[in-house]
Amino acid sequence: MSRIRVPKGPQWATSGTTRLTTAMSAYPRWTEQDIPDLTGRRVIVTGANSGIGAETARALAEHGAEVTLAVRSVAKGQATAAGIRGATEVRELDLANLASVRAFAAEWSAAHPSGLDLLINNAGIMAIPRTLSADGYEMQLATNHLGHFALTGLLLPALVAIPKSRVVTVSSSAHRMVRGMNFDDLMGKRKYGRWNVYGQSKLANLLFTAELQHRLDAAGMDIKAMAAHPGYSNTNLQHASPAMRNAGLEMSITKVMNSLIGQSAQMGALPTLFAATAPGLPGDTYVGPDGPAEIRGYPRVVDRTAAAKDRRAAERLWSISEELTGVHYPFD
Repeated sequence: MSRIRVPKGPQWATSGTTRLTTAMSAYPRWTEQDIPDLTGRRVIVTGANSGIGAETARALAEHGAEVTLAVRSVAKGQATAAGIRGATEVRELDLANLASVRAFAAEWSAAHPSGLDLLINNAGIMAIPRTLSADGYEMQLATNHLGHFALTGLLLPALVAIPKSRVVTVSSSAHRMVRGMNFDDLMGKRKYGRWNVYGQSKLANLLFTAELQHRLDAAGMDIKAMAAHPGYSNTNLQHASPAMRNAGLEMSITKVMNSLIGQSAQMGALPTLFAATAPGLPGDTYVGPDGPAEIRGYPRVVDRTAAAKDRRAAERLWSISEELTGVHYPFD
């Protein structure tokens, strides 16, 4: 991959509402109405065929953005796009297959040579039985982290072409379930706990965001790397694992919990939308709901665990991710 240079220009998402400040205590109820005008902005949302990804794509398109729904099932993506008012396109992307990631990045970049304003790394799977990706990697790490690591690196030239572009990676409060990355058994070969591995993949999202921002700053690039989590949202994400294990009782319990505790996918998308569009946010901002235990509520800047701030772990994960994906970021 060739080296890239950084253009100068106007800041991303500086127009629009004046309600926003980074002091969220002043305006605790940020909503979709606070999204600035995004006319002409090009956006990619992974996993946009349902749930939080679909709501994210809808809200951005309705505010003028040209949104690409990057999805495994083109048919499902097209059905979602048909219900969105605004400019959308649907492209196939399987994050658990690095060949698919490379093909998507190459085809999208060729079709949109002027660049990319916003990449939202939203797609994810949760707590599934141990399965291997097309490349032989543990599926949760492959989908939630490695695929997005590769995609972001391959799209970096497109992001650099637009001043003040952003990358938002969707993590989870489940990163608090683990004490750190188990680098000695990253693929869960010796011991596999589906929730522990899920927590590690979400920790990886935060370590990736922090290290990406560090390297962007060191290279003098004005891209912002952000992270967000949706709290507990009523989506299909919780249903995949019990369905794969034929766990009928767990499926029933999950449905009850979703209806009692889970907030809507529209509310769950707000932290991502805030991280993506609110002006003035510093790089490596992490956004989640403002309610108790960050389960539900309106978006605000939240904290992360000490493990998610471990610079050595972030550097090590970056090096391993480069080796596993074969993607090396073209920093000057």
